[in-house]
Amino acid sequence: MTHALEGIEQTVAAARSLLFVPGDRPDRFDKAVASGADLVVLDLEDAVAPERKAAAREFVRDWLTGGHPALVRVNAHGTAWSADDLAMVQATGAALMVPKAEDPARLAVHRTVQVPLIETALGVLRAAELCAVAGVVRPAFGSIDLAAQLGVDPDDREALRHARATLVLAAAAASVAPPVDGVTTAVNDTGAVRDDTAYAARLGFSGKLCVHPRQVTAVHEALAPTPGQVRWAREVVEAAAGNAVVVLDGNMIDKPVVDRARRLLVRAGDRGRTEPAAPTTP
Repeated sequence: MTHALEGIEQTVAAARSLLFVPGDRPDRFDKAVASGADLVVLDLEDAVAPERKAAAREFVRDWLTGGHPALVRVNAHGTAWSADDLAMVQATGAALMVPKAEDPARLAVHRTVQVPLIETALGVLRAAELCAVAGVVRPAFGSIDLAAQLGVDPDDREALRHARATLVLAAAAASVAPPVDGVTTAVNDTGAVRDDTAYAARLGFSGKLCVHPRQVTAVHEALAPTPGQVRWAREVVEAAAGNAVVVLDGNMIDKPVVDRARRLLVRAGDRGRTEPAAPTTP
């Protein structure tokens, strides 16, 4: 893998907020970057009308050629635009978001960093195979499309809980980054975005697709460890230093617990520093 691809792979794997921008609106590309989103997703698919597809592709090509890191959602396999979209992404070295991901063999032909957007029943059932394909960094969940196929409300968490859990298990089994949750369509309700993100995080998601810049901050807030969790993680890492197993506040601390604590500290930007703190559990 080239140095450039390694860089975008790390960005995609760590991104908390992934902000969609219509590919035919180049006036919004830089604004999306300035929003504070961890990663911009240039959308050639749903956000672009058929008569604007070719123009959008050129706008995206020009912007990517300027050295901007981004994820590009191409049009689905079998459409009139798919082949040209894929060729453009490959030529620019951008990362690829594959809509309606269902077939591992189709993913395997892509020679770039990729995020399968799993948004169909078949995609969910094949999630483990999709995540195991070389080049896949993490899956993303297309909750709106899947809900439509299943005939359920996309806001009904219980109806989609199994699908979300399946993606979390598939990502972990393939040793790729945790999945990205689907969009919250209530663009003006940051409380709903924050609550949806926190729910997904409890299931094991570590990022969220956004459709408006004002959603970005709410996503970051929901994914940030609480002060109590950070204090607990620091205490665990400090207590476990040089010990295989230790007891802290009456609880056994072994490697899986320490690993979880270190992940929390990385999410908090702490990366293992310790400070005196009163005993606290998350």
